[in-house]
Amino acid sequence: MSNKDVKKNDVVEEVNFDLSLRPSRWEDYVGQENVKNNLRLIVDAAKGRGETCDHLLFYGQPGLGKTTLAYLVGKEMGANIKSTSGPALEKTGDIAALLTNLEPNEILFIDEAHRVNTMVEEILYPAMESRKLHLIVGKGPSARTFSLDLPPFTIIAATTKANLLSAPLRSRFGATFRLDYYTPEDLERIILRSAKLLNVSILPEATKLISEASRFTPRSANRLLKRARDYAQIYLNNVINEEAVRKTLDLLEIDSLGLDRTDRQLLIAIIEKFGGGPAGLKALGAALNEDPGTIEDVYEPFLMKLGLLNRTPAGRTTTDLAYEHLGLKKKSSLI
Repeated sequence: MSNKDVKKNDVVEEVNFDLSLRPSRWEDYVGQENVKNNLRLIVDAAKGRGETCDHLLFYGQPGLGKTTLAYLVGKEMGANIKSTSGPALEKTGDIAALLTNLEPNEILFIDEAHRVNTMVEEILYPAMESRKLHLIVGKGPSARTFSLDLPPFTIIAATTKANLLSAPLRSRFGATFRLDYYTPEDLERIILRSAKLLNVSILPEATKLISEASRFTPRSANRLLKRARDYAQIYLNNVINEEAVRKTLDLLEIDSLGLDRTDRQLLIAIIEKFGGGPAGLKALGAALNEDPGTIEDVYEPFLMKLGLLNRTPAGRTTTDLAYEHLGLKKKSSLI
């Protein structure tokens, strides 16, 4: 076997691990109790009537389980899922091909729905509302319009930026759910379940440590668990203890609160270059050589959740907790 084949097999194995950690029953899905209870009601009612599920929209920060919930709904409905993403739907023909190839009761999952092209949205409106596909064939005076009937289907969309979805598109969803950050207790339950599926032993103190450094998201928790598993496999006979987790966090440059190198650099830049703030988003992007959108969508929500960063009309400011965590002294202002 060539090195290329070995690397390909490693990637496939890693993806299979991720899929194996994905819950396949409501009972296995930890957290988001309000969302889960409402979804169960919608799904069970639709099954009882012998109908397809309403179109659903999930939004929230990355790694909170939007895709997992979509596939869980599919399994509960006994429906096949076809998936795509907003950036992949560039032309009306792209969405038309997907919709016309759907079998009755299938689910179309659209990730990053906020990036769907406006022309594609125009096709989705009648498709979601009345299961009609309106197409225009030809150009100029010879152009003609015709409609195709679509089979019963469900669209499940996921996005991190619900505000970027157009109002007409949002209104076509029968239910919209916002996913919140997870509690440390829920994360510990997820870590214990994942460790069991990965066939690795983990001690209570290690579970707590991973939970505290997981950025309140299951994806981060599972990623840290797998890296700690690697360390335990080589050095500790497949037992994840506190040492394994601390060594893993050190290697990944993650501190006790879950802040990575970029998180700390962002806080330090505001403190040292902007006197603790306020600092504009574009100025921070230039100072860190980072895309302002990435700072706003990926780093800011977590830092604000921890109480280390404030977002004000004038710009971003750091809090006293940020100074304390970084071990920096706040400069007294001169009057």
